Amino acid sequence: MMNERLYRPLAQLLVDPLARQNVNPVHVVLVHTALGVYAAWLIRRGGPWWRSRLTPALLLQVKTVLDNLDGQLARATGQTTETGRYLDTEMDLVVDLALNVAIAGRAGLPLTVLQSLILTTDFLWEQGHRTARGEVFREGAAQAGDDPRVLAALKAVYAAYFSPQERVLGGWFETRLNAVAGDSPTPEQRRAYTHLPITTVAANLGLTTQLAFLGACLLANRPQFYTRSLPFQALLLLGVQRWREQQVRRETVSRT
Repeated sequence: MMNERLYRPLAQLLVDPLARQNVNPVHVVLVHTALGVYAAWLIRRGGPWWRSRLTPALLLQVKTVLDNLDGQLARATGQTTETGRYLDTEMDLVVDLALNVAIAGRAGLPLTVLQSLILTTDFLWEQGHRTARGEVFREGAAQAGDDPRVLAALKAVYAAYFSPQERVLGGWFETRLNAVAGDSPTPEQRRAYTHLPITTVAANLGLTTQLAFLGACLLANRPQFYTRSLPFQALLLLGVQRWREQQVRRETVSRT
């Protein structure tokens, strides 16, 4: 995956220098959010090619590197917090919304919701893959002491926007599994349902790939290709969902 081969190694190069400077990972989140919003502003503003296309394309790739860096820095320095995790997720939403509106205008609002559903699918499928194999999906926060008001506000936003998506999609995925496996799927069926190649397809539609694709569209002076790709991404995931169900059926047949 692009993240594993390019952006994370680049981010790793910055971990030790920033750790020595006692940089707070939350500050990294705020910086890469500002870069993403500024890129959206440049796209919306227009102007010469280098300012409206080249500069935001580069800024978005830097944003992706820093988006990987904040988590790596937090884990390396024992600074993972609940606040940081919620903030990172919600600031990515701010950037997504700014970019989609900058490119598509009012249509950017429903496109952002569609994009969130795509990213939530990635989240749920990875979670299901790890859970079915007894792996830890998310380590607990290493630090406590979050500002209770800030954390409460971030949790409220998450509960209002992301949690309903997780409940609806998670419930539908479970319903589809029960439809092909029965009311009590076996561990083998759950592993088949969350087969690694299936999870990899969703991971390759994650935010890193999306921003890389947007950068390419900007350089080609066709940013609309990015927003127009979102419905096709959703259709691809629907096709992969059918594939997931077929894997369970094959597992069921092989056991009978």
